[in-house]
Amino acid sequence: MTDAEARALLHACFEAALGAAAAGPAVLRHLPEKPRGRCVLVGAGKASAAMAAAVDAAWPDVEVTGLVATRYGHALPAGRISVIEAGHPVPDENSVRAARAMLAAVAGLGPDDLVLALVSGGGSASLALPAGGLDLAAKQSLTRALLGSGAPISAINTVRRHISAVKGGRLAAASAPARVVTLLVSDIPGDDPAAVASGPTLADGTTPDDALAVLDRHAIPIPPQLRRHLARASDAPTPARNGPAVVIAAPGMALAAAAAKAREMGIDAEILGDAFEGESRELARTMAAGALARMPGRPLVLLSSGETTVTLRPGSTGSGGRNSEFALALALALDGNRGIWALAADTDGIDGASDAAGALVAPDTLARGAALGLDPAAMLAAHDSHALFAALGDAVVTGPTHTNVNDFRAILVLPANTPH
Repeated sequence: MTDAEARALLHACFEAALGAAAAGPAVLRHLPEKPRGRCVLVGAGKASAAMAAAVDAAWPDVEVTGLVATRYGHALPAGRISVIEAGHPVPDENSVRAARAMLAAVAGLGPDDLVLALVSGGGSASLALPAGGLDLAAKQSLTRALLGSGAPISAINTVRRHISAVKGGRLAAASAPARVVTLLVSDIPGDDPAAVASGPTLADGTTPDDALAVLDRHAIPIPPQLRRHLARASDAPTPARNGPAVVIAAPGMALAAAAAKAREMGIDAEILGDAFEGESRELARTMAAGALARMPGRPLVLLSSGETTVTLRPGSTGSGGRNSEFALALALALDGNRGIWALAADTDGIDGASDAAGALVAPDTLARGAALGLDPAAMLAAHDSHALFAALGDAVVTGPTHTNVNDFRAILVLPANTPH
């Protein structure tokens, strides 16, 4: 297999994964029964605008109103549905404006009305309303600390839902007595519906004490007003008005489509799992060791997903994200092996602090970097992985994909994976 053929295979697998996770078509396969009254559509996340546009087009005979909130640059026209762009991964004033507008939109509905919630990853930031006693600045500071702490997304979202006036089922509670149906595009390892976007319409079993435990475990300073809020919240009833919730697109679906594409192209495929977590660079080293240990009789692509983390050093200013960091750590661990290529990318099209979805690794990645005067190991230490792949022309650039089913990783192992 030539370098060009290996690259084409990896890109084809990624494109197949994105196709399987396309939010608009997925919504059309899972629309609920039309309401006798009105339909108020609410939603948040990177796929929410595409989901809203699909509903608007599919239900011209239904009185549909509402709004969704998505990340800046991820908006799409959605007909009768308003789209608000807001901060990500840290909420901003537009995140607060969107939350207040949604609470107002679902107020005063009746039992014949339907609240259709379209929820996807990224919604925790684009839909944010600090709970009583907190302000946006405190919530922003806490979010930044959580994101840089190395905490898994499930733990981060546990904190988010307990410092919010709209998450953790509170938007559904405000919709009573209307029927609430939630359609979700999952970016959460394990696909827990209540964890996606911190569950604005789905309460869960976590408690304010669980949120405090996350903050303590990761040594994140807790402002006095936050500690007081969580103490008060522990005595308050948890919203529990959950309606039907359907995961319409998820990492496992994307990996299955990628595996099918590889086999269609004559390449064996193995799905390692769709819920990997942990430090990006550590997972890369583990997967590199696994790939090096393989001696397949035919070309084999190893597929995986999940949501890794990057624990930032103080003062880090590099560009990249968890996928390009995985790719660079993988390249270093493979050390120029002649028979292994890989692609790691975020299915939403944006990997951390860069304009790329991720990166592609080839057997000559390190050598080409050195030829340009770059030091890959130093760039990994500085969390500057994107700069290396951009210089090599190996950044994977898609732009916003309007879906979000977590990280995508494909490692191609050839039979003759002999090192230099």
